[in-house]
Amino acid sequence: MSFPTPVLTGSLVYVILTFGCIFVTKILKSAGRVHPDTASIANVVFLISGICMWLFWLCAWLHQWHPLIKPIYEKME
Repeated sequence: MSFPTPVLTGSLVYVILTFGCIFVTKILKSAGRVHPDTASIANVVFLISGICMWLFWLCAWLHQWHPLIKPIYEKME
């Protein structure tokens, strides 16, 4: 069984967004615009939120890919 491409694409998007935010925070910290303690807390928040959003997206995607409950259609007369 091959791994579905949408999972890889979506995961790559979340990785880019998460580490993009962390990278911007590091740039702002090195420029002296953000206090180092605040930047460290922001990096942890970005990492945790990126993981949680990715996990929520993955669960929603997998639920639509293989639903646990299948609809039962009744004939209307």
